[in-house]
Amino acid sequence: MTARQALEARYGSLHNAGMAIVSLLMIGSAIMHFASGGSANAPTLSLNDPRFVLFSVLAVAMAYYVYVGISRYLDRTPQIVIDHDGIALGFGRNARLAWDDIQWVRLRRLGFRPQLQIGIEPQAFLAADLRLSFFNLDDSLRPIRGMPTAILVRDNGLDTKATAMLDAVKAFRPNLVQT
Repeated sequence: MTARQALEARYGSLHNAGMAIVSLLMIGSAIMHFASGGSANAPTLSLNDPRFVLFSVLAVAMAYYVYVGISRYLDRTPQIVIDHDGIALGFGRNARLAWDDIQWVRLRRLGFRPQLQIGIEPQAFLAADLRLSFFNLDDSLRPIRGMPTAILVRDNGLDTKATAMLDAVKAFRPNLVQT
């Protein structure tokens, strides 16, 4: 019998470095465009100019993605571990869900990409304190509407696809997988 291999999903280096580089390029190109003085639509450097305020807010948002991209590029700790003990979730939560605390696991499409959904026992869900939010657009753990003790694991920015995560769950606990 073949030994089951634990799956570890980390932040993807190419995705996160690319996000940081593109964000930096966007900030730099906007500064170059407005600093050249050739644009009639260039905002004045005043808080009374709504265009300046808009571009300032957008620059701060792009700077945030530079920070996120670099920090995730440098972070090589596993964000998801699926092994014989259960599923460990990183993403700043550092929670472990034992197999006995998981009710079901399935794959659902969200747009074009399949996403892993995990149903958790209510007591274990409360004990895990996952701090889920519908408003954090950059979080890989999301709540599922209408399912108060279930989470959605987005594989965007990870080096492992959701289908591989489901295959790892099948290897350890095939009875939990729903279709």
